[in-house]
Amino acid sequence: MESNGVVSIGVDSHEVHVLAVDDSLVDRKVIERLLKISACKVTAVDSGIRALQFLGLDEQRKSSESDDFVPGLKVDLVITDYCMPGMTGYELLKKIKESSTFKEIPVVIMSSENILPRIDRCLEEGAEDFIVKPVKLSDVKRLKGYMTTRDVRAGSQENRELNVNGNGGGQGGGVGINNKRKLEEASDISSSPPSNSSASSPSSISSSQSPSSSPMSSPGMLDSPIRRIKMTGTE
Repeated sequence: MESNGVVSIGVDSHEVHVLAVDDSLVDRKVIERLLKISACKVTAVDSGIRALQFLGLDEQRKSSESDDFVPGLKVDLVITDYCMPGMTGYELLKKIKESSTFKEIPVVIMSSENILPRIDRCLEEGAEDFIVKPVKLSDVKRLKGYMTTRDVRAGSQENRELNVNGNGGGQGGGVGINNKRKLEEASDISSSPPSNSSASSPSSISSSQSPSSSPMSSPGMLDSPIRRIKMTGTE
């Protein structure tokens, strides 16, 4: 559907959703076609202002019900032209990166001019990539890698937050849990009964006898009948 420079193609919340921004109708159609071939869902707008309205970042004019926007729709990536009237792609990039809600969304800049200072400025501001037009299918396929990287970063951040909350807040909580575990282990060791293995071990019994002791001094040997007979004969 298309209304006021906005085109949404088969948007499904379970699929990759790309917001494409370009003032050129021809370039928008090209990028829409390539994204559709790559199994991406796309919403296309014709200006940076319209992109901000779609994301809910336009303070002067929020999107209304007549704009055919879907409130709260998830956006996985933004691809925008650099040279646009009213707001450049660089200015749109800065607005997105300044937002606490959308700053983690990958932003890719497109331009028909391969100007190195322009490319460096966009990359320094946080752009994931800079594509020189015409956009090719290989360029669009590469975009999915940026979305995967973003998911990994988001997962790592979530794990860090869970670890911080679970450990009582920060490194101190983790140290406290480790110390508590060590104290419990030490308590278990000190409260356990002494081992009887040494008392019942045959090797410990034999080692406890003095090497200099003579078999003659053994009570068992003295009480033996054979021993008594020998002693009587000797006498």
